[in-house]
Amino acid sequence: QVQLVESGGASVQAGGSLRLSCIASGSTFSTYFMAWFRQAPGQKREAVAVIGRAGLTMNADSVKGRFTITRDNAENTMNLQMNALKPEDTAMYYCAAEPHMTDYLRYACDLTQYNYWGQGTQVAVSS
Repeated sequence: QVQLVESGGASVQAGGSLRLSCIASGSTFSTYFMAWFRQAPGQKREAVAVIGRAGLTMNADSVKGRFTITRDNAENTMNLQMNALKPEDTAMYYCAAEPHMTDYLRYACDLTQYNYWGQGTQVAVSS
């Protein structure tokens, strides 16, 4: 079992930056596959960026070159550095974790693969 708490969401203007953090409880954080998802009003929840146990990352095409996902296993923390924010980045951002995943490269962006979720942190980007 792991509990996830997100922070860092805020209202910013387009072009600005935010850094989201996800702190995980428990002592086995390093064994979890981790991800950031987001959900805008009326939209499906979508993967933003994922990071595997060994640090392999994948980003959604919409955020490539702007967002960076990292993890610090010593601090049980995952971060999402978001630069050059756009109004279309406005959404609730969720941290997700999963201890077991076969074929990571195929399924890492599939939200149904993740059994542990945080409550979310709101990001609002104005033009």
